[in-house]
Amino acid sequence: MVKALVVIDYTNDFVADDGRLTCGEAGQSIERRITELTQSFVEAGEYVIFAVDVHEEKDPHHPESTLFPAHNIRGTSGRFQYGELGEYYEKVKDRVYWMDKTRYSAFAGTDLELKLRERGIQEIHLVGVCTDICVLHTAVDAYNKGFKIVVHEDAVQTFNPSGHEWALDHFKNTLGANVVKAAEGSNVTK
Repeated sequence: MVKALVVIDYTNDFVADDGRLTCGEAGQSIERRITELTQSFVEAGEYVIFAVDVHEEKDPHHPESTLFPAHNIRGTSGRFQYGELGEYYEKVKDRVYWMDKTRYSAFAGTDLELKLRERGIQEIHLVGVCTDICVLHTAVDAYNKGFKIVVHEDAVQTFNPSGHEWALDHFKNTLGANVVKAAEGSNVTK
């Protein structure tokens, strides 16, 4: 089956200690696993998408402006991929599709579905932050569009531990996603 990896919002603003809307240590704890998965998919020649939140400075019309502090502002280092993943991205950026997104779901207002369909991709693997926000909304849209969904439990995180657990259960029991860990999903690209 043709598959793709979608890395959602693993940026400085969402993960670094000084990020504007950081998950902090929880987000940092998945750095190695996200990087390993990204490397695995790139080296296997699979399609890799970095779905990256972008906002305009002081945009009063964006629905998130009343919910969260300003984050992932266009042109700031807050939008750079965090840590090891950012370093790896610099080496392989010609083999990774960087896609700006302005809503929780990576499908909303983007060409993600078109890119996946034109490559015959039927299965998407989801990693990143936040489990119960952007990863969740992307998974719901993927489900509604008929994609098979794999969520890497050891490569998603959020601010809220109970939200994280609820979302993992929702992926599995409501969306029919395959929720895997490293030992279960170590050969995901084969």
